[in-house]
Amino acid sequence: MDISIVIPLLNEDESLPELCAWIERVITAHQYTYEVILIDDGSTDDSWEVIKKISHQNNNIKGIKLQRNYGKSAALNEGFKAAKGNVVITMDADMQDSPDEIPELRRMIVEDGYDLVSGWKQKRFDNTFTKNLPSKLFNAAARRSSGIQLNDFNCGLKAYKKKVVKSIEVFGEMHRYIPVLAKWAGFRKIGEKVVEHRARKYGTTKFGWERFINGFLDLTTITFLNKFGKRPMHFFGLYGTLCFLIGFGVSVYLSAHKLMDKEFSLTNKPAFYIGLTVMVIGIQLFLTGFIAELVSRNSSERNNYLIEERLGIE
Repeated sequence: MDISIVIPLLNEDESLPELCAWIERVITAHQYTYEVILIDDGSTDDSWEVIKKISHQNNNIKGIKLQRNYGKSAALNEGFKAAKGNVVITMDADMQDSPDEIPELRRMIVEDGYDLVSGWKQKRFDNTFTKNLPSKLFNAAARRSSGIQLNDFNCGLKAYKKKVVKSIEVFGEMHRYIPVLAKWAGFRKIGEKVVEHRARKYGTTKFGWERFINGFLDLTTITFLNKFGKRPMHFFGLYGTLCFLIGFGVSVYLSAHKLMDKEFSLTNKPAFYIGLTVMVIGIQLFLTGFIAELVSRNSSERNNYLIEERLGIE
């Protein structure tokens, strides 16, 4: 199969018939074999009934209905599990992503050899202060921390090699960081394509200000997991040891003063309590690293590594 198109959705019953018809026109014109996987993330409108109707009319349209609203990452993860196409393309269901971008995205994967191509909505129709400006700040922070030079990490329109989506797990709200997850999994050729951003035709946005706060929290999480997920003691142990040594050094210095000068009041010095506090913090960090190491070593994923190729081994 040439293409799998994975579309997570929440309360998009108005846009689905038009979107699927548009996708079908584009795919038919280029004679691709394809499937469209619509993942209903706990919609409360008639989205699932619309999906069933469209699927009955076109066998290439498939659906997954989640029991409740788990979030976009969970919906994408289920779509990735089900995808069978050699190229997997994700897009939003609100008609702001154009299906006309599909052929070029596929070409960049198949002919140019990219592992992942991310869309860049260079010209946007969103509110400048509530979406565009926070998005620029978020993307700048993501570029700096990940080293991936993309202008729009959060664009829903992306294309992947099949192997990429089968090698990563998208959870929490990590859909914003799929390029980072892909790089973490060893896929280095990540490209970008300027794509059309269309004005919203149906419904309202499902995201508010909290997504940017969550985005930065997730960025911190994924950066930590990338560097220290399998060796947490290297992080907690390092800073715990430094804190303990600093606090211990202050305490030794003050104790030496007390031994040399009997009039020296040890307990009246703020540095004495600061030193003790820093030592306690250091011990706590070290113990946190120790416990995290025990958890990591007992995890079922502790020795789960992605292998690119085998020779003579089944």
